[in-house]
Amino acid sequence: MVTADQREGESGMSADVPGDAARPSRAGRNLPAALAVGLLLGAGIVTALLTYRHLFIGIVAVAAALSALELAGALRRGAGIRLALFPVLLGGQAIIWLSWPYGLRAVLVAFALTTLACLAWRVRLGVDGYLRDVTASVFTTAYVFVFAAFGAMLVAPSDGGFRALCFMIGVVASDTGGYASGVLFGRHPMAPRVSPNKSWEGFVGSLLSGVAGGVLSVGLLLGGAWWVGALFGLAVVCSSTIGDLMESLIKRDLDIKDMGTLLPGHGGLMDRMDSLLPSAVVAWSTLSWLLPS
Repeated sequence: MVTADQREGESGMSADVPGDAARPSRAGRNLPAALAVGLLLGAGIVTALLTYRHLFIGIVAVAAALSALELAGALRRGAGIRLALFPVLLGGQAIIWLSWPYGLRAVLVAFALTTLACLAWRVRLGVDGYLRDVTASVFTTAYVFVFAAFGAMLVAPSDGGFRALCFMIGVVASDTGGYASGVLFGRHPMAPRVSPNKSWEGFVGSLLSGVAGGVLSVGLLLGGAWWVGALFGLAVVCSSTIGDLMESLIKRDLDIKDMGTLLPGHGGLMDRMDSLLPSAVVAWSTLSWLLPS
């Protein structure tokens, strides 16, 4: 899967590299490594969804935990923010695992209890930065774990494996179409102060491929009408794009390029979750409304 800043051609090369090596590539990072990692991750997720769909919940839980750790490290490096990490991680796992059998009510209760635990946990470090650290802890819990819980809830219905697969196809189609169009045709920046290499041409490519992916996946896997797939694809494209921009804003605010270095050619895992997290909320909401189980 190719997403975020890589999709729009940000090379991340240092300015002190001489000659041609310093010249940014329109293809972005190490493309072969990025593709290999993306294909391996995608193959694992598809295998889980097509064999025993509830394995997807475990994948979501692990990915969310690693993403939260990366975000916690970035917040500490960039702004000196100290998350209430233990309650965030413990409560975050409760949010995800309870969402499958008990649904939204369990997510809300677990989130409220995690917020209370963060408020209490941070007391031991004293007054300085208390509100800042607690606010960031609650933000991380909501942004990573509550959003991820919607991805876990996708597999709850009997056709949940196909619902989660439609979600993944929608995001990947949007990101891949945006990447290709941005590299080939990108000329007009969408948000130059946030992500200078993200273009309107890339967004059009995301729209075309994302809507096509939505129509095909929803129609073939869930038996939905073409317009249901089109609305689903459109919603996922918009949420993926907004997710990319949100994480770009966070990284610019912290003055960092990547959240981590876990995935070769991609950066950190959180750098790949930026479009997936908000899209999980949108995908679950859209399918629950248009195709109730």
